[in-house]
Amino acid sequence: MQIELEVSLDPTLGCGQAHRWRKVGRAWNGVIGEEVISLTENDLGFKAEGCSDESILLSYFRSGDDLPHIIGEISEADPYVASLSSSCPGMRILKQDPWECLATYVLATNVNVKRIAKMVESVCDTFGRDLGERRAFPAPKQILDKRSDISVCRLGYREERFIELAESMENGTVDLRAIEEADYAGCVKGLMGINGVGPKVADCVALFGFGHLEAFPVDARISKCLDEMYGVSGNYRIMSEFGRRKFGRYAGYAQEFLYHSSVITGR
Repeated sequence: MQIELEVSLDPTLGCGQAHRWRKVGRAWNGVIGEEVISLTENDLGFKAEGCSDESILLSYFRSGDDLPHIIGEISEADPYVASLSSSCPGMRILKQDPWECLATYVLATNVNVKRIAKMVESVCDTFGRDLGERRAFPAPKQILDKRSDISVCRLGYREERFIELAESMENGTVDLRAIEEADYAGCVKGLMGINGVGPKVADCVALFGFGHLEAFPVDARISKCLDEMYGVSGNYRIMSEFGRRKFGRYAGYAQEFLYHSSVITGR
């Protein structure tokens, strides 16, 4: 299946947005829903194997985003981001499944990207449906049905909150549909009512899971960048609000270019 789309797979799939993609040779292998998919970039976009419906991929890669317009808008806001975007064409924000995104980022506290990927894969191997080469990300009930096996996943202190999250999803205490219908502020507020979700996790889930492109997550890399490039420091609220004010409705894209640059340069 050929997908014609302006996209660069390496920065999009390899920069910490989602954690189930592995590059083998030229191909990116991952899992979306219950399909094991292999993507290979080419001049037209990418070739996909294992996907039953191109709409799955078009949604996942946010094909409706007008990249030239988005890049133009955030570039007008800041010449530094303009330089970063011009050197990294085709990077996209992903639209992930909200439950998988939330559960993943609850695990992604105080740990590096490599460790996050290991924990997520362990959760899938322990609780998820067997898809052959890989396993699907588990539904809350699948986790609860085998909760006695959670120690196998080696989640550390995250273990209790991960089970609690599955319970809250299953009993309806956490209503992702209601959160999805909220605006950005309401989305973040709803997410932060969940145990284990602080402002950074809430912003990540708002951006990658619910598509609020104005979200501007701040981690250690972004915090350092804001200090060095813009002279901005302080608590999370100050830094995140600065990013949203400066870059506007597409602040999430600006954040991703800043993050990608910091990873590439090791700053």
